[in-house]
Amino acid sequence: MTDVQEIEAAIGCLAPQEFEELLAWLDQFSGPQRIDLRIEADAAAGRLDRLMQEAADDYRGGRRRTL
Repeated sequence: MTDVQEIEAAIGCLAPQEFEELLAWLDQFSGPQRIDLRIEADAAAGRLDRLMQEAADDYRGGRRRTL
């Protein structure tokens, strides 16, 4: 059994309150800084190019809405 499989099994055994505590911890652990770093790395590697092009095409084609 891998570490990930062990973690998945342990999570499956958590009581609802414990699961909520885990989610809160994960939210803190993976905070905005980690997400920002991931987005920057993906953008630098070109993994977002297609999505950015689609968004620009949609905007130019009038396929947009006000938020």
